[in-house]
Amino acid sequence: MNNVTQRRHLKRTAALAVGAFASLLAVATGGLTAQADGLQAEERTYAITIDATAIVSQSWWHVPGVTPSIWTSDPETSDAYRTTEPRLLQLQPGRYKFISFTFDFPFEVTPAGMVEYAPSLNQCVEGRGTSTLIVRCKRTYPYGGTPEYSLTP
Repeated sequence: MNNVTQRRHLKRTAALAVGAFASLLAVATGGLTAQADGLQAEERTYAITIDATAIVSQSWWHVPGVTPSIWTSDPETSDAYRTTEPRLLQLQPGRYKFISFTFDFPFEVTPAGMVEYAPSLNQCVEGRGTSTLIVRCKRTYPYGGTPEYSLTP
């Protein structure tokens, strides 16, 4: 093989190698992008407002694993959230629990970023299908007092 033929052969071989490498890189990158998209979907958070300002008298609340606990020590000196102002939480889709000293219930953030909860809570909780969870009752049963909600649906 003369020099000209060798150079042409090397150029073709190099071009084939670069093309093969580019194809492999595209496949690998596409796979990584698909994996990253899957992780992003799992890690996506939504701005969910929890509004417990209707609870009278003022108290504290928390969502375990997300907000400061009300059970740590003296609530007056803790970072636990008060019912005096709505709070915006960044929540991933999944199941959570709203907890106050007198009332707790499970709720869910859907993959579309909307709040869902049991229909049995309709007398005390609002916001189904929205991004705001509104808690209106201090307790679901009155302990001998006047109910804060209607006893009939």
